[in-house]
Amino acid sequence: MDFLKVLNGRRSIRAFSDKEVESDVLDEILQEALESPSSSNTQPYKLAIATGDVCQKIGSELLSKYNASNKIQKQPLPLKVLSAITSDALPDSDFKPILGKYPPLFQERRIATGAGLYKVLGIERSDKKARDEQMARNFTFFDAPVAIFVFIHPGMTHTALLDAGIFMQSLMLSATNKGLGTCAQGALGIWRSPIDKHFKIPKDYKLVCGLALGYPTEDKVNDYKPNKINLTDLKIPKI
Repeated sequence: MDFLKVLNGRRSIRAFSDKEVESDVLDEILQEALESPSSSNTQPYKLAIATGDVCQKIGSELLSKYNASNKIQKQPLPLKVLSAITSDALPDSDFKPILGKYPPLFQERRIATGAGLYKVLGIERSDKKARDEQMARNFTFFDAPVAIFVFIHPGMTHTALLDAGIFMQSLMLSATNKGLGTCAQGALGIWRSPIDKHFKIPKDYKLVCGLALGYPTEDKVNDYKPNKINLTDLKIPKI
């Protein structure tokens, strides 16, 4: 594909088909992503790649934890505290808080993006049930047949996060070039324990986020693309 077609064609896919991603295709995508630059070529990241039954089992447990956590949040404060203490639904993420408070400008952009997505899905702002159900789909990877969990070595501090982001972008563009879709998901960093049950994560590596990968369906949600900032907002003015 033409580079600009790949770049402009990449978007967050939220409806995947059940078509299997062949292992050689997946390996090609990963090999191409390894061409990404990193600080002093340290490449301080590793991936846990879940497919088949493992993907389904992890998704099922993540969904269970999300539903339990969501239920706790709706309880009166005394019960909420008790449930939080006794439940295994509390986040066990490596980075806390995984979703902090957004500064006003970024909260405004976040709300606008969510509103645009829910409009495409036909979900009213007041429809809490439908919004919860859509959020829950994150934890089964929007039915994608491949879930990739991104780990970094914290010894490289902030450069590891930067390098992982560059690597993920390369991976997503490579997938787009091959007719596949992806969705980078910060929510998949909330619970680590389900991944540890299926993968031998090297000591010291920390879970950052996840990424769903597979073949997109024709669902209208996959046409959604939020607006980007303009060059004036991007560029820092001279003194």
